[in-house]
Amino acid sequence: MCGRLSQYRGIHDFVAVLSIPDVLINHIGDQPLAHYNAAPTTQLALLHLEDDGVHADLQRWGWRPQWAKDRAAPINARVEKVAHGPFFRAIWPHRAICPVDNWFEWVDAGDGTRQPWLIRRRDRGPIFCAAIGQFPIGSAMPRDDDGFVIITADSAGGMVDIHDRRPVVLSAELTREWLDPATPRERAEQMVLLQGDDSDVFEWYRVSKAVGNARNQGAELIEAIT
Repeated sequence: MCGRLSQYRGIHDFVAVLSIPDVLINHIGDQPLAHYNAAPTTQLALLHLEDDGVHADLQRWGWRPQWAKDRAAPINARVEKVAHGPFFRAIWPHRAICPVDNWFEWVDAGDGTRQPWLIRRRDRGPIFCAAIGQFPIGSAMPRDDDGFVIITADSAGGMVDIHDRRPVVLSAELTREWLDPATPRERAEQMVLLQGDDSDVFEWYRVSKAVGNARNQGAELIEAIT
């Protein structure tokens, strides 16, 4: 998964699909999020569940442990290693969902440039990306090194032609289970390893190369080009 995604609809549009009966603790606001071309370190909407309901907060895309200050903060975690590797051990218990509208990948255009592609659900619905992170829980105060990573898996089917990795995307039902703190860690690992949405749930098409510049924003960036 390359480091660009879109998160432009409002947080209520994402949460409504989940049909979670508990109250939404919304620290984001009711306006559209309007991120058409979000890059790493962007403050993105993140969902996590606590006793008082679903929390929607803005969190930095990217995280690294305190002992890894000599390297850039990763934005993704490989599903094959995330549950047992030392790098993400501290945040593996802190499950979250990064809801997105689409993400972008780049391929060699054959003329010395790279062509961006947009990937979205065929039904145009929200995409619930499995994530883990360090973020305030309960009465904890925010920290300067808070952030999150999106869990990724090998691509399959035709999506392999666009990129070899993709986010682990969960159905609404599995999203509710993933967010539930009562879900055992072993069960959570099996979900992301084996139960992410298949490639045939998605469609992809070419978009403007303007998406390559993270300063460019706007709905025209998600429109298909011939």
